[in-house]
Amino acid sequence: MKIEILGTGCPKCKKTKELTKEVVNELGVSAEIIEVTDINKIIDYGVMVTPALVIDGNVKMAGKILEKEKIKKWIKEE
Repeated sequence: MKIEILGTGCPKCKKTKELTKEVVNELGVSAEIIEVTDINKIIDYGVMVTPALVIDGNVKMAGKILEKEKIKKWIKEE
């Protein structure tokens, strides 16, 4: 599983990455977590507001920090 955190490194982006890592560890899934800071790559996903969470190429959310339960649900679905 490939999980991308899209953002410029702002506090919200860092929190999203932290929560995502926690969820991956709690679920015991194998996932590669990548930070994408290149604005052109972020725009390529159609994302205009960060942070954004992308799982296996699918944008799951953009522009806010989510609760761990929501992140957990998406990871389980993939």
